[in-house]
Amino acid sequence: QVQLVESGGGLVQAGGSLRLSCAASGRTFNRYRMGWFRQTPGKEREFVIAISGSGGTTSSADSVKGRFTISRDNAKNTVYLQMNNLKPEDTAVYYCAADLRPPIAAQRYEYEYWGQGTQVTVSS
Repeated sequence: QVQLVESGGGLVQAGGSLRLSCAASGRTFNRYRMGWFRQTPGKEREFVIAISGSGGTTSSADSVKGRFTISRDNAKNTVYLQMNNLKPEDTAVYYCAADLRPPIAAQRYEYEYWGQGTQVTVSS
């Protein structure tokens, strides 16, 4: 089992940047595929970006391509979401997710473990 704790959310102006972090417990972090999802009130939680256990493969939603990147430091049991050129429509609660099944996944049901979420608000 793994526990996930997100940090780094906050308020930023449109065009700005934020970096979210997700710290994981456990000794086998490099076996977990990791993903970031986001959710706004009244909407389904949507996929943002994901990374394989080794960090060699990533996948992102079309809405964030070219603006968001994901990376991981397996020595620190941490995954990062770098968000650049933020837009008001990026405002959401961002959730970190983990799962042991390879290789990489973009569906909510494909992740077993979830963090508590961190709020990102982008002002226009």
